[in-house]
Amino acid sequence: MLDSSLEVGCADFTLQPLPRATKTHPPMSQSYYETMYILRPDIPEEEVESHVSKYRDIVTEAGGQVLDTQMRGKRRLAYPIAKHREGIYVQLNHDGDGQQVGPLERAMRLSEDVIRYLTVKQDGPIPAPRTLSVEAAEPVAATAAPSAD
Repeated sequence: MLDSSLEVGCADFTLQPLPRATKTHPPMSQSYYETMYILRPDIPEEEVESHVSKYRDIVTEAGGQVLDTQMRGKRRLAYPIAKHREGIYVQLNHDGDGQQVGPLERAMRLSEDVIRYLTVKQDGPIPAPRTLSVEAAEPVAATAAPSAD
């Protein structure tokens, strides 16, 4: 039998709300969205850039913020999609309340140049934007095999 007069708990303990993120103190981790899409391999480079900028604009117009865009390049597909064996992979990291995902995926669904897309909500630290500077590329060329003079 249980004794109903037994008290459990601690009277001195109170729950405090977690501190909210501010501009001066960003959160250690938060959720953001990662959209990976595959473009047809036969479209020219200028058209690839126009698609990337179009989808970035859609995210910002819908109230989101673009965190990073990475061109993953042309890769072989695991299986044929719409009779294509290769595709141009692009990764778009964006932040927002989720309202930007619908218009973005609708535009991709209606585009004939996008053969596949997927949006995933990520939890964790926001990835740092990747940039390739000219200075970083030069030492690689300078460390090539020395000429035998």
